[in-house]
Amino acid sequence: MWLRVGVALLLVVVAVAVVNYLRPIPSVSATPLLPASQVIPGTAPTLPWPSPGTGAVGVSGLGLVASSGNEQAIPAASVAKVMTALVVLEDKPLNKGDAGPTITLTGTDVQSYESDLADKQSVVQVLAGEQLSELQLLQGMLIPSANNFAETLARWDAGSIDAFVAKMNSRSSALHLAHTKFADPSGASSASASTPSDLTSLGMVAMQNDVFAQIVAMGQVNLPVAATVYNVNHVLAEDGIIGIKTGSGFNTGANFLFAANATVDGHTIVVYGCVMGVPTLDLAFSSAKTLIAAMSSTLHVRRVITRHQSIATYTTPWGPQTDLISADDVDVAEWPGMVLRQRLDANSIVVEKPLPSSTVEGHQHLVLGDYVLDVPLVTADPLYPPGRFWRVTRISF
Repeated sequence: MWLRVGVALLLVVVAVAVVNYLRPIPSVSATPLLPASQVIPGTAPTLPWPSPGTGAVGVSGLGLVASSGNEQAIPAASVAKVMTALVVLEDKPLNKGDAGPTITLTGTDVQSYESDLADKQSVVQVLAGEQLSELQLLQGMLIPSANNFAETLARWDAGSIDAFVAKMNSRSSALHLAHTKFADPSGASSASASTPSDLTSLGMVAMQNDVFAQIVAMGQVNLPVAATVYNVNHVLAEDGIIGIKTGSGFNTGANFLFAANATVDGHTIVVYGCVMGVPTLDLAFSSAKTLIAAMSSTLHVRRVITRHQSIATYTTPWGPQTDLISADDVDVAEWPGMVLRQRLDANSIVVEKPLPSSTVEGHQHLVLGDYVLDVPLVTADPLYPPGRFWRVTRISF
């Protein structure tokens, strides 16, 4: 009898062992090692905003970082041409070094020139039959700020100025420029209005287009009829300034949308800003330079993740573990008081066969201002499947 009991118990033990061995290997989830958020150290400075006037500043990658806080939509004047250029370059893209299609000017283009000239607007002379490339029209519009070139580009792109203005406003809505409205392609209408924050956001988008950035950094350009024309941005190349656009002509004062290269902790960072409603263009230029200097001294570039840094850990129920480590260094520009948010996006793994080191198993998702980064994560060490003994003797896994 005892023999039968012993055999029965042995059979039960063997059956349990077989069932245990055949059970699926459990999946393993990664445990994050970094905090979900951290505040960038320091106190945001009080910036030297123009008075009278309003302003806003931003940083490439970070986006908008500060404004004077008293913004109201006022005439954008010729800064509106930034949106005109953006719409044209998105509709009819150019590569750096390409002139693009040729446009033959007509009597309508000459009439625009003569009408704008009579109205004492900013113009560049043209003749019927003159041939200008898309690039030359953009240069003439952005460098000497020719209103008639903006009108020619609008008709060429959309068939009519009204149709083109509708495109401008549609693009403005897509960029969430809530306080911006365009009534014409050149900014000659006082109804083309915006705020420094909106225009700074627009400038940061436009400068991502290599052709646009190249044009606004030019001091002059040669055109077939008008010959050499000069940039109305008189402080170009001073204090690192690489663009973007001036605007004036209304009783609300002068506007200046600017971008400048700044050296921060050994890195070149593009800072942006816009001042509006400043009494004169010279004062707008001076205000921009003061803001650029203040931003440069406040910004820092920090390595927030180091290559091979441990970001998360896989720990198996059978004992072995491996870290998930960053495959890259991550350097970001920082503004005091902003919040860096992090999220681990890592695979749950089932180790049915050896998992080699340096296997990509997820990403660390980072958000700081407009920065949205996904940093690849790889296994630091190999992981091996559980042995037979653990698979047979496990109880709860």
